[in-house]
Amino acid sequence: DGLAKEMGLSPCTTPTTMIDVRNKFTQQTLLETAGLNSIKQVCGTALEDEAIANFLDGEKYPLVVKLDQIGIQGGKIQLCHTKQEAIDHFQYLSQVAASTGAQILCQEFLRGVEVMVDSVSHKSKHKVSMVWRYDKGSVNGERHVNFGMIPMESEAHEAALAIPYVRQCLNAMGMKNGPSHAKCIVTVDGPVLVELNFRAHGGDGSWCHLARALTGGYSQVEASVDALLDPAAFEQLPDAPLGPFNAHGLQVYLVSHSAGEVTSMPGFQVMKHLPSFVSLSTDVTVGSTVEYTTSLSTSPGVCVLMNKDETKLNKDLETLRYLEEINAIFEYKTKVESLARPTAASYSKQQKRTGSRMDDMEKPSLVRIYSNDPKLTRQGMLMKRMTTIDASKEVVVVVDPYSTGCLVVNEIRNRGYQVIACWTLGFSEEMKTHTPGAAGEMKYFAEIDEQEDLADTVKVIYQAAGTLRVVACIAGGEAGVDCADAVSERMNLRTNGTHVANRRDKKIQQELIRDAGMRSVRQSAGSKWETVVEFLQSEQYPVVLKPTDSAGSDGVKLCHNIKEAKEHFHHLFEVEAVNGGYNKEVLCQEFLRGKEYVVDQVSRDGIHKTMMVWVYDKRPANNSAFVYFGMVPVDPNSMEAKILIPYARGVLDVLGVQNGPSHAEVILTPTGPCLVEMNVRAHGGDGNWRSLARGLTGGYSQVEVTVDSYLDKKQFSITPNLPPTPFRASGQEVILVSYSRGRVIGTPGYDIIRELPSFVYMETGIKVGSMVERTVDLLTGIGSVILMHEDESVLNEDIKRVREMELNNELFEFERSGAMLTNASQRHLSEIIVGDDF
Repeated sequence: DGLAKEMGLSPCTTPTTMIDVRNKFTQQTLLETAGLNSIKQVCGTALEDEAIANFLDGEKYPLVVKLDQIGIQGGKIQLCHTKQEAIDHFQYLSQVAASTGAQILCQEFLRGVEVMVDSVSHKSKHKVSMVWRYDKGSVNGERHVNFGMIPMESEAHEAALAIPYVRQCLNAMGMKNGPSHAKCIVTVDGPVLVELNFRAHGGDGSWCHLARALTGGYSQVEASVDALLDPAAFEQLPDAPLGPFNAHGLQVYLVSHSAGEVTSMPGFQVMKHLPSFVSLSTDVTVGSTVEYTTSLSTSPGVCVLMNKDETKLNKDLETLRYLEEINAIFEYKTKVESLARPTAASYSKQQKRTGSRMDDMEKPSLVRIYSNDPKLTRQGMLMKRMTTIDASKEVVVVVDPYSTGCLVVNEIRNRGYQVIACWTLGFSEEMKTHTPGAAGEMKYFAEIDEQEDLADTVKVIYQAAGTLRVVACIAGGEAGVDCADAVSERMNLRTNGTHVANRRDKKIQQELIRDAGMRSVRQSAGSKWETVVEFLQSEQYPVVLKPTDSAGSDGVKLCHNIKEAKEHFHHLFEVEAVNGGYNKEVLCQEFLRGKEYVVDQVSRDGIHKTMMVWVYDKRPANNSAFVYFGMVPVDPNSMEAKILIPYARGVLDVLGVQNGPSHAEVILTPTGPCLVEMNVRAHGGDGNWRSLARGLTGGYSQVEVTVDSYLDKKQFSITPNLPPTPFRASGQEVILVSYSRGRVIGTPGYDIIRELPSFVYMETGIKVGSMVERTVDLLTGIGSVILMHEDESVLNEDIKRVREMELNNELFEFERSGAMLTNASQRHLSEIIVGDDF
């Protein structure tokens, strides 16, 4: 405008005006003066200003907070849902605008249909070149994500209201010549201007092809040049696009439901072959990082579709959206996926510690919530069982009591026995504090350390026991199995012995059951890459890599190609194991396809009794193929259980396990059950499943029967061989899944969950201030809930409610990072792919 005036040309706005009509506050003031609909607003530089303070106190939220000038770096528009958010963003913008002279604008948030009116003016005659409507929706945890821009015929209801209103706005602001771009919200009270830009519609003009085809040959670009250079041609243009359009079309903002480093873009080729394809604007290439789409800046591109046949257009749009939903637009560099289920340790994880997997077991902030219903909680209470001897004169050694092992300790103590905790060599200090909430403060008669020599270890035990008689030695966790076997054998206690060397070794387990004629995993193990490379070159991918003596999920990874396998192989020798110490050998195994089951049993003198069979509920989510959604009890009379239980008992026999608890992980493949690994200790997971198991069986779980197997022969003998069928109640563990991310400022979903009729127990590490990520593996797990009820329909309704809250992102309230309310610019979308016909 300044140059045009100086050169004697026609400026866009009235030459004599001294008002900055680009200023958003000024625009609304001019509209109000002209008697037109305008936004309620205040403008200033300090929160102490009376007008601003009153506005933030009295106006209905959410509010829009932004600068009154455009083009200032960092001056983003934010939709603020609370007064505190508005204050925080106001203060942020105050710093951004400190040296620019800009002020901060606070406006009401308009509800209605958002439209864009593109106009061109010549000597105050305003012609509309196109009206667009934004298609907005909820995705990836955000509510106002742009999915597209749809052209509207001039006779459409919102367009018919917006067009005359925008012309009045142009007159009120003195618009004379050239293009303009008005954003309006058509509310129940009529259209209201959000802002008016005295220039052409942006977005790199990717809409031009579509606009020309719809109007029959012109767009705002051509009309702008006509207004400035060919007034006669401008006069020939219609006042607004004539209907009906010559074709059907829209501009599609691509939405990513996944994230990662791109290795190829197969979806782009599919788009280019759609009958309606016109153009694709994107800067995504091989090596680019794609994020979950939550705003315009994270959209991976813009595609223009157009077709004379509306049915074909809609079909192509459905195809494009389907490609997005199934994450077929991009292929990503494969992330090494964990096959481990989330645990209490992973729920509470907050940060990694370099060079160690100890972080997976840290528990700084676990939140545990119990039901107040005594009918539900009584099943998890400790039960004192009477003995025929004076237990107070006897002591039990528990080696490495952590996780569920702490519950076993308390059950032993509850029966009157003393307990000595024996910590194995190298057992980490952090793991010694891995105590379930249900266990409370752990109290021991004595705590001792394993010695270098077995005889010395036994000697230390006797010294610690003093006058008490040692009656049993039990493994309290995976790390304690070998020591417990050796000590119990040396002390002539009930034992599994050491005649099967290294029975914890996953490689040896598979070799033993293979030699016994049982289905086993194809595998190779070694301490050097050269010893496993041949297997990894010939085996079908993905493959599983893990330490041969891993504890639970420690170091277990699913690798999708040999490069990933090699990286993880070497990684396992570089990091500390979860229980302390370093791995000596890595096991590489075929990936078993089928459902994953758990068979929990307790044995005495070679008699195996099944406590419970569980199946993991695993499904795809957040672009990850194996996300845990829950652990579901399996009826012992089901066909699956009838296959799994004999197989698991056969494995115990082959491994020489005759006494104590066991926890078998088995995949039911098309060729029958196949062992993943046999853990000769109680089911882990902090024993959160105990109250559920007791409710299902009518009063017992693996914890109580483990103690029976060592200390109460009679009680073990009357324990059922299998759990009852049908179960005494209906229930399952629901593992919570997050579909969004952000900093937590509230946990409203917790209150809803704890009021569910079937609620028993919830454990989570997420609280106000925590950072939640989308759930893709055990490290991004957010918690678990035990649900149980006598009425199966009540249970199912409660599970449904939990899953609905997850999908609708109602579990947490997140700190708002700022909802972007402006149009997309393709300035960052550098590569233009255009259809051959346009």
